[in-house]
Amino acid sequence: MTSANDSGSMTRQEKLLSLIAAVEKPTRYIGGELNMRVKNDEGLFRFALAFPDTYEIGMSHLGSRIIYNVLNKRDDTYCERVYAPWVDMEAQLRSSGEKLFSLETQRPLDEFDIIGFSLLYEMCYTNILMMLDLSGIPLLSSERGEDQPLICAGGPCVCNPEPVADIIDVFFFGDGEELVNDFMDVYASCRQRGLSKRATLIELSRIEGVYVPAFYRPEYEDGRFRRLVKLEPDAPDRIKRRIVRDLDRAEFTGDLVVPYQSIVHDRIALELFRGCTRGCRFCQAGFIYRPIRERRMETLLCYADEQLRRTGHDEISLFSLSSGDYTEIHELVPTALERYTKDRVSLSFPSLRIDSFLKDDLEKIQSVRKTGLTFAPEAGTQRMRDVINKGVTEEDLIRSVRDAFESGWQSVKLYFMIGLPSETDEDILGIAELARKVSREFYSMPKDKRGKGLRCTVSASTFVPKPFTPFQWEPQITVPEVLRRQALLRNALKGIRGVEFNCHFSMTSRLEACYARGDRRLAAVMIGAYRRGARFDSWDEHFNSEAWDEAFCEQGLTVEQFANRTIGLDEPLAWQHMDALVTMDYLKKEHERSVKGVVTPDCRERCNGCFGAENARYCSMHCPGSKFNKKPEETEEGS
Repeated sequence: MTSANDSGSMTRQEKLLSLIAAVEKPTRYIGGELNMRVKNDEGLFRFALAFPDTYEIGMSHLGSRIIYNVLNKRDDTYCERVYAPWVDMEAQLRSSGEKLFSLETQRPLDEFDIIGFSLLYEMCYTNILMMLDLSGIPLLSSERGEDQPLICAGGPCVCNPEPVADIIDVFFFGDGEELVNDFMDVYASCRQRGLSKRATLIELSRIEGVYVPAFYRPEYEDGRFRRLVKLEPDAPDRIKRRIVRDLDRAEFTGDLVVPYQSIVHDRIALELFRGCTRGCRFCQAGFIYRPIRERRMETLLCYADEQLRRTGHDEISLFSLSSGDYTEIHELVPTALERYTKDRVSLSFPSLRIDSFLKDDLEKIQSVRKTGLTFAPEAGTQRMRDVINKGVTEEDLIRSVRDAFESGWQSVKLYFMIGLPSETDEDILGIAELARKVSREFYSMPKDKRGKGLRCTVSASTFVPKPFTPFQWEPQITVPEVLRRQALLRNALKGIRGVEFNCHFSMTSRLEACYARGDRRLAAVMIGAYRRGARFDSWDEHFNSEAWDEAFCEQGLTVEQFANRTIGLDEPLAWQHMDALVTMDYLKKEHERSVKGVVTPDCRERCNGCFGAENARYCSMHCPGSKFNKKPEETEEGS
């Protein structure tokens, strides 16, 4: 430790240590973990990988782990981590006059060249403002000068970047493994040539997948978004989403940083594949991560070997949007168990579709350790499941839970949504009826073949319309209606043996829908709410409804005009300049099919042409049934 100077005052490092020692969880801020990257950063570009939530959540994020590894493999870049400080550390920083700092070198954030935020959830936006504010960095990009860090952001929320477009300098749209390297190559070239910030942004905007919002101006008519006007001639008309073609060759996490404290997902995450072929109409991830791209089993086992050896973790999560759809799942599970059982390493599935045939695999998995099982029926009736294109039946659910119970599980979670388009009270009551049948299935088994008691958790979140889904035009139900339907379901579940109920807080879902479909006017609302104390909005105990209400009122806007309004199919969308590769025409067709309750087949069964001819090159290499690999007479258009 650096000693105090001659005047007796504390050094900055000693001061930071005293601040860290005064908070509830010091391990969130001290760094120094196993496998943390350490570099001599002299002459290197300094990149702060910023996560706008707590250390425990940010350290669990697979995408951040990958980007941390990708950037630190570069010879010209040092990537360090920073997480949103909890309220006790924020208070310590403000009272002491110290700035927010990185974990690796305790460098103040305003001394970095680039700060890159992960945008995973709209309810973390005010934490971005808090992190910038604690670093002495102006909140609006228009107020930041040449000597300020370049503020970047990537993640699924970039599907509609407009609510934070006045705050972020550069957005990364799509897979980041290759995009961030292209970005750093161009950035390094611009710095070496001594280009100005604006000239650098022009160069960066030429990279596929990069969006520089300062080069576009929104226009409104009658209180609604109408168009985006391009201000810089060299900027692209549309921002095309980047995809990594070959995940086997793409960078992965490298040596995982091992935290000193428990984190949300304290295990190894193996991403089996990216994308999904199912086409659930509410699911943004299922559309924006297309086409499906699988990793070879040999690659996954190699990753597992390396990470187990270097971390000491004892659980491997087989992670994907629908892990049971992995082509080699029935080979991977027994091979991995045979390989790692001797070391008491368990496997887990974060979420399973209820039509996944995994009974044999589940029996093998529970022989090591019973990890949790989660199934997602999403809706309570077959009519509703057809509307959302879930493609599963009640029989699928009962068979799946029966397989789980027979394999030794007593605890299962069932995920549903309320407020889906065209939902009725009958659909709500159908959720309770499904839970009742699951309970009966468990207790109808002989006592010697089941555990002591069932623990079935029924979770019901509120539907949030998201960009680039067939339901992006649909409204969210109002707060009173959310509360009514929650009460209806809660009462219907009472008395069902072994079943408990939890639901998502409706006020945050309301704001999430607003920001998911909002435009640039919402940046001023966000800043106003932050100035009134809003931060950690995703944490119920910190959600400040009054701050948000006042901020909306100040700007003459309402949550309802963004969250609770039906958008016309031909109405301009604030995110229409973003090209997620799945075409708007296809999404409109899927919307029309949902109204009729028509199910669209899985992409593995038949190509439905979601990318259209204009983006055919992106899907034809990965979808075996792609119509764009065939002669015209061999194709069948999805109606």
